[in-house]
Amino acid sequence: MEKENVVISVKDLYMSFGDLEVLKGVSMDIKKGEVVAILGPSGSGKTTFLRCINFLERAQKGTVNVSGLEVDCEEEGHAKKKKMIELRRKTAMVFQNYNLLSHRTLVENVMEGLVIVRKMDKKEAYRRSKEMLEKVGLGERLNYYPHMLSGGQKQRASIARALVLNPDVILFDEPTSALDPELVGEVLDTMRKIAEEGMTMIVVTHEIGFARNVASRIVFMDNGVIVEEGNPKDVIEHPQNPRTQKFLSKMGNK
Repeated sequence: MEKENVVISVKDLYMSFGDLEVLKGVSMDIKKGEVVAILGPSGSGKTTFLRCINFLERAQKGTVNVSGLEVDCEEEGHAKKKKMIELRRKTAMVFQNYNLLSHRTLVENVMEGLVIVRKMDKKEAYRRSKEMLEKVGLGERLNYYPHMLSGGQKQRASIARALVLNPDVILFDEPTSALDPELVGEVLDTMRKIAEEGMTMIVVTHEIGFARNVASRIVFMDNGVIVEEGNPKDVIEHPQNPRTQKFLSKMGNK
C-alpha cells in the first residue's frame, strides 16, 4: 500500500479494561477512498478498536495516525491532548443509537458541530447542514425533532451530521443494529452512496451483504486480534481461518 495514499495507520494497538485484554496489538492501514468492513463476534474488540482511532477510548499502547497526524498512546501531557483534539477533527463517528439531541431540530443537530466546535457562522452552518440533510433524503424534515422520526431517518440524520464536518474518514459503529429490519435498507443505501463518492469509511457491522457488495476490504476480528482480512468475495465465500468459517456459518453465509 503506497504510504502517500494511507489516511489511517494504526500500529500495535493494545487496550485493556482492568485485567481484560480487549485489543492485543492490532495494526491496520487504510488508504484514501477505501471502505473497510470489520466483522466478528460480540466481544472481539471491533467497537473498541473503532473508538480508539478517535480516542473515545484511550489505548494503553500503540500509535494512531490520521492524515499524517500521529498520536502515541503512551505519551502524556498537554501535547498529547492537543494532538488528540486535532485528530478528532479529522474523523467523524456514526453511533448505533443516533446520539441526536432530543430538544433540537434535525438541522440544529447537524449544525451543532459546525457552530460549537468549528466556530462557523450560523447562516453558513445552516446552509451546509440543509445541503447534507437533502443529500441523505431528509430535506423535507429540517425542522422535525428526533421523536418525530423513524429510526432509519434518525440514523440518516446522524450520517448527515458526520458528513457536514467534511472528515477524512467516517467511523460507523454498527449503524443498523438498533433498527427494525425494514428500516435497515434505507441506511445502507445512504452509506453505499457515500462510499461511491469516495469517502473513506470504517464500518463495524453484521450486515454481510453490505460488506460483500460495498466494502473494498473485510477485516475479521476475534478475541482482540485480526485473524483474517482480504477481498470481500474471498473472505466471505472462501474464508481460510476456522474462526471466520464458524462465524460466517452461523450468519448463514457458508
